[in-house]
Amino acid sequence: MSYQFLKQDQLFYQRFLKSHGFYTGKLDGVWGPKTDAADKAFMQHSQNIAKQIGSFDHRSESNLITLAPKVQTLARQFLKLCQDAKLDVRIISGTRTYAEQEALFRKGRYGNTEKRVTNARGGQSNHNFGIAWDIGVFQGGKYLTTLKPYKDIATLVMPHFPNLAWGGHWISFPDYPHYEHKATVDGVAHVRGLFENGKVYV
Repeated sequence: MSYQFLKQDQLFYQRFLKSHGFYTGKLDGVWGPKTDAADKAFMQHSQNIAKQIGSFDHRSESNLITLAPKVQTLARQFLKLCQDAKLDVRIISGTRTYAEQEALFRKGRYGNTEKRVTNARGGQSNHNFGIAWDIGVFQGGKYLTTLKPYKDIATLVMPHFPNLAWGGHWISFPDYPHYEHKATVDGVAHVRGLFENGKVYV
């Protein structure tokens, strides 16, 4: 999801901004002066994080800006570690609205013949709350799909980040490109409740 698309779902974006301390108004889905001010403050804060840690490829940047500020920091540190190891790693997915998540859930279901990519419906994925991202590993400009490079990345980065969780550790549906900042509470349903009420969860 791009930053501009994130802004199109105004209630979703207000919840996001309020949960991270930028928005103080009502969660009404109406873009007014308080939402505008919160948006500008969020963008400035995000730019400051990038200046402190570093900027990356265009695709990664377009996804980084959709993440919660604490998660942007972690994701940039993650990319910097990979960059220092001379690895071409890019963030290819960041935050998704509930509608985007629901569209992904429909792949491989209800007569759709595409490969099934997720078991999470809208509101059931940490991608919906700005705390998760997916990576792509590239070599010579080519996107790699074999598992070994993704497992090698996890071996490299996981010891350095105690607040990081890796989808490759999941038992029922391992997701090797997936990483997420650990939430302050257990369970996606609990995170969703906090997010939808503009409360802190990371």
